[in-house]
Amino acid sequence: MSKRSAQEMNNENLQVLDVVSCESGGELEREPAHPYAFQVSGPRNVPSINWKDLINSSWKNSNYRRTVIACFIQAVYLLELDRQENRTKEHALAPNWWIPFKYKCVDTLVDQRDGSIFGAVFEWDRTAALSDFVLLRPSGAPRAVLALRGTLLKSTTIRRDIEDDLRFLAWESLKGSCRFSSTLNALKSISEKYGSSNVCIAGHSLGAGFALQVGKALAKEGILLDTHLFNPPSVSLASSLRGVGEKAVIMWKKMRAMLPSGDSDNSNNNEAKSIKLGSKRWIPHLYVNNSDYLCCRYTDPEKNDAEKENDEASVASATPTDAKLFVFSKGKQKFLEAHGLEQWWSEELELQKALNGSKLISRQLKSLYTVPTPPEQSARNRK
Repeated sequence: MSKRSAQEMNNENLQVLDVVSCESGGELEREPAHPYAFQVSGPRNVPSINWKDLINSSWKNSNYRRTVIACFIQAVYLLELDRQENRTKEHALAPNWWIPFKYKCVDTLVDQRDGSIFGAVFEWDRTAALSDFVLLRPSGAPRAVLALRGTLLKSTTIRRDIEDDLRFLAWESLKGSCRFSSTLNALKSISEKYGSSNVCIAGHSLGAGFALQVGKALAKEGILLDTHLFNPPSVSLASSLRGVGEKAVIMWKKMRAMLPSGDSDNSNNNEAKSIKLGSKRWIPHLYVNNSDYLCCRYTDPEKNDAEKENDEASVASATPTDAKLFVFSKGKQKFLEAHGLEQWWSEELELQKALNGSKLISRQLKSLYTVPTPPEQSARNRK
């Protein structure tokens, strides 16, 4: 049996409607396909799951994994667009973005404020897999994927999406949004059902911000999920102010180091104590574009040795908190192209894994591996 691509299967399932045009003397004309239809803007030459995956799983290929997960996120965007445009089940665009990969949508996450769909849960579809003689779930394929969309600039959703965008811009925290609690509860539920090692969370843009913060909250509880973040936001007012505060702390420590102190060595040793979450760590995958000014700060390298010597955050730097950061560089690009989701399944995509640690992601994750200084120790250090 030859291995057909997902594109070929989709072309068989999606027949373009032929209509008779009276003006052309009865000649057949093709109705143009929707620009978001899978066969128009979806990935090309992606292998479809079949019995051969039981021997050599496509899910072990990082390019395949990234492509399929990005398609699930695109499906969430289209679930909301299908809802807004009142498309029937027969004409819905979203299903064709998960069906070729042998998954099914079992639940949607709905924003309580406006009724919009901002996320969805996809589970391995055993029935569909059996129809192609795939008796077992291929190695590496998650049992469930929770995907989160980003900002959708449509009249019915833009208000709440922008509200959460501004929440992140001001505070760099999304915990105050109802979407945070909904996502957290959904992930806890499916993690209990399938086990955290069989669950994946992914998001794009604003959705990546939610995925990062929810994933971190679960990691603190010992629930470590496979996490994929596309164009995660990195720009916020709170982050800028924190940077100014960190520089002030460094200057104060330099001045304090010049003053005689009998217990400075002991205090430094106490501050250096940290804890680790066992032998396992939560390491999210980040996909950023250098031309995307909303996420490009993740490419800022770690601090140099001179800065680390004067910064208590060097404790965290000594603890491995690096994420897997993949950078896409294609020269100068317009913002919408650099921030778009479609680039992540493009055949021309050439990713480079960042060799140096990311200053921003290390700061965001360091609280997972360090404990705060005890109150009595903090008071003694201020003397």
